[in-house]
Amino acid sequence: MSADIKVYALSTCVHCKHAKEFLEEKHIPYDCVHVDFLSGEERTKIMDIVRKLNPALSFPTIVIGDKVIVGFRRDELLTMLESCGK
Repeated sequence: MSADIKVYALSTCVHCKHAKEFLEEKHIPYDCVHVDFLSGEERTKIMDIVRKLNPALSFPTIVIGDKVIVGFRRDELLTMLESCGK
């Protein structure tokens, strides 16, 4: 199964860590972009993407298909994953 879940995160963010751990515990593949590890043009490009998804630029920003969750809210994430057949 290809990962159609993307997590935009900061390496120092505890909520980001919890979101990634939750997905790993459920054996759900995802792609993660640690925004704070990027620089220059690459960072600008990713920040523009995150800003469109989440104007407040809060982390984690989790994208599942065309749905977005800002922050780690276990119940909301679980509901969204179930509705997507994950």
